[in-house]
Amino acid sequence: MDTTNIRQTVIIKASPHEVYESLMDSEKHGEFTGSKATISREIGGHFSTWDGYAEGENLELTPDAKIVQTWRASDWPRGHYSKVAFTLAPIASGTHLTFYQTRVPAEFKKDIAQGWRDYYWAPLKRFLKK
Repeated sequence: MDTTNIRQTVIIKASPHEVYESLMDSEKHGEFTGSKATISREIGGHFSTWDGYAEGENLELTPDAKIVQTWRASDWPRGHYSKVAFTLAPIASGTHLTFYQTRVPAEFKKDIAQGWRDYYWAPLKRFLKK
């Protein structure tokens, strides 16, 4: 299977702590995405988001700074996982979030890349404006 990578950056007008908590807290995650999320806060723990569409395991967690997880979409080839990394850096206007996803099945790259923009970054910005 051909795979590819996705790299995105976004500025969020909230602290790294607020961004980290929104991504890692099941209730907050569900609130900003509008879907069910169950997220372990332990390394080796599992997560499921978007009503089970995405799932994986936490590989590295540095509160308010970095999240690294295995990640797969339910419509991907069975057993195939990508790896995602969210890096949060404080800046004067809030947080500079760098997102990197490796091993994305090439046929899904366009939809997955757009999905992060439409279903994560845009609603996360709106949620944290409150």
